[in-house]
Amino acid sequence: MSNLAPIKKIFKKYKFDQVVNLAAQAGVRYSIDNPKAYLDSNLVGFFNILDCSKQFKIKHLIFASTSSVYGNNSKLPFAEKNHADHPIQFYAATKRANELMAHSYSSLYNLPTTGLRFFTVYGPWGRPDMALFIFTKNILEGKKIDLFNYGNHIRDFTYVDDLIKILTLTMKKIPTDKILNICRSKPIKTTHLVNLINKIYGNNTNKIINTGFVKGEMLKTHGSNKLLKKNFKNLKFTNLDFGLKKTITAYKKFNY
Repeated sequence: MSNLAPIKKIFKKYKFDQVVNLAAQAGVRYSIDNPKAYLDSNLVGFFNILDCSKQFKIKHLIFASTSSVYGNNSKLPFAEKNHADHPIQFYAATKRANELMAHSYSSLYNLPTTGLRFFTVYGPWGRPDMALFIFTKNILEGKKIDLFNYGNHIRDFTYVDDLIKILTLTMKKIPTDKILNICRSKPIKTTHLVNLINKIYGNNTNKIINTGFVKGEMLKTHGSNKLLKKNFKNLKFTNLDFGLKKTITAYKKFNY
């Protein structure tokens, strides 16, 4: 994405009406080790998408942001009106910068933009570096499970099918709000997540290793979805137990 020429060529060839930009360098911990990858992809790359959207008169640009922009905001649940100016990792800083870049282009060039703050999206074929897949792999292989912050991290899980449904709705109708949380608003502790995975496997023999706090990790993510439901009526979210069963079934079948 940091290479402008091929991106511009694609815009020119296909003459899009809308653009959905989900491409980014993701992950909290890797941003500590290699921040330049995030600079190139999330800042330069997003600028290229943004500027091409302006140049080719795109009618609506939808882009992925993250719950990580809220940092360790103490006011829960996180609402879009809350401050998001103190990210605790460089990854979150780049995604917050994307939101501000989009806002400025929208104001200057009349480019409609919508930023979607994803909350721990999971499902079949998800990112292998996410805790859900690490836990699942270790449980399946009978290995120990490391629980950071003694298992007290709280996460608001969002099933991938729900995300796709919301993306589709956003393409059909431009929301009145430019930033939206994408979440169930029903967070759980990581200890409970491990228990649910074990329950699905029928396995409770794994050794749990409780470790301390990891630099850059948010203590809690708990989003409000009131604005989302205001923009899109009658939204329903996938039950976590059902989503986990689908995810783990796919993992066991394909062993990815």
